[in-house]
Amino acid sequence: MDQNWLLKSFEELTVKELYLILQLRNEVFVVEQNCVFQDADNKDQMSKHLLVMQDDELIAYCRLLPPGLSYEEMSIGRVVSSPIIRRTGIGRLLFEKAIEHCYAVYGKGDIRIGAQVYLIAFYSSFGFKIAGEIYLEDGIEHVEMVKGN
Repeated sequence: MDQNWLLKSFEELTVKELYLILQLRNEVFVVEQNCVFQDADNKDQMSKHLLVMQDDELIAYCRLLPPGLSYEEMSIGRVVSSPIIRRTGIGRLLFEKAIEHCYAVYGKGDIRIGAQVYLIAFYSSFGFKIAGEIYLEDGIEHVEMVKGN
């Protein structure tokens, strides 16, 4: 099965792609994680969107946020993979590509993320280090992590 990787600005997204993004984010962050939160946070419009398509289905996604939007540093957020594709390595590949694209789009610099605590080991494997105290966001424990360049 061939995978199609797309990096687009908000304006470049098709209506179908935007729908698939919102559908996957809701499936995982709202339904699966049982978390009621405002997903549409007015940051998508200024972000780059990394989509992984397979057979016209969105199987993985994240957004790249420029410096100054969520944090002083550039950031990667809304990292999500479809339940049907998990444990295949797609999440690792998605995050590797997200880091590469951050540097290509925003230049070399630190990347700061708000990581769910249970994923600390995953993000640490990419060179991210804990940079703060654990906090609750939408009822889920998070911690800020930073990758220096």
